[in-house]
Amino acid sequence: MIYDVTLKIVYDYANPAAASRQIMRLMPLDIPGEQRLVAGSQSVTPKPQEWINRTDFFGNRSVEIGYTKPHRDIVFAMQSRVERFELTPFIDTSASLSDLAGEIAENQSLDPWAPHHFLGSSPRIKLEDATTGYAESLAAAASSVFSAVIAIGEALHADMTYDADATTVDTSALEAFQGRRGVCQDFSHIMIASLRGIGIPAGYVSGYLRTAPPPGKPRLAGADAMHAWVRAWCGPSMGWIEYDPTNAVIAGADHIVVARGRDYSDVAPVKGNMRTSGSHTTDQFVDVISLSAD
Repeated sequence: MIYDVTLKIVYDYANPAAASRQIMRLMPLDIPGEQRLVAGSQSVTPKPQEWINRTDFFGNRSVEIGYTKPHRDIVFAMQSRVERFELTPFIDTSASLSDLAGEIAENQSLDPWAPHHFLGSSPRIKLEDATTGYAESLAAAASSVFSAVIAIGEALHADMTYDADATTVDTSALEAFQGRRGVCQDFSHIMIASLRGIGIPAGYVSGYLRTAPPPGKPRLAGADAMHAWVRAWCGPSMGWIEYDPTNAVIAGADHIVVARGRDYSDVAPVKGNMRTSGSHTTDQFVDVISLSAD
């Protein structure tokens, strides 16, 4: 599948910011065998006084910008063409959950995608009794690590309600789980906490998702949004698989990867600080257009 992806994020400050520094992760990744960035460009308005291209520990591309002059708003824009490859259907070759700890212990690597980095707490993930108990009850009947991942993802999809007004970007996984409401970030954080609680390494993926309008309705420009899903390590024979609990599907050709990390804090599309007073608003507009025949 080939997609044209465009994004605009607008920050509007009640009072001018004297200075600010932001890190943006907006451009889709090049991932051998999974995804190819055909072309892409990014811009920021007003023009920042600093622009630094970086690659983080997990291989994500980011841009750090800095303003030393007053500004009242910032507009981040990205446009890209991406080829996303169809993945080979998974064959479950994962071990039983009881054997996973031994397989993790045998892994001697500490490279960015070694499972050891994705087991314990991270800045936005805490191992809580509630989410661990939830996962334990679901995994009890699972015959393998992979089947446990699917069971937990499907249960969260069934038990949670998608509600854009129920949480904010700062809502914890536990709060969203207790309310059984949230958005893709919440679904993903809850699933990650649940998986880690029973010893399955799990991480967070940010990206774009192609969406379709209801039957008979026109597609609305700007109706798409950035999306999030989960990455789980199923042992050395299967490696990492990606699952979207918001939609109860294994991530596939409609899921365009931007960044991967331990949780949202590692992959936030825009993160930074500013020297200002008063409130500010944020608006996001995303279009994911398929150029391939469906």
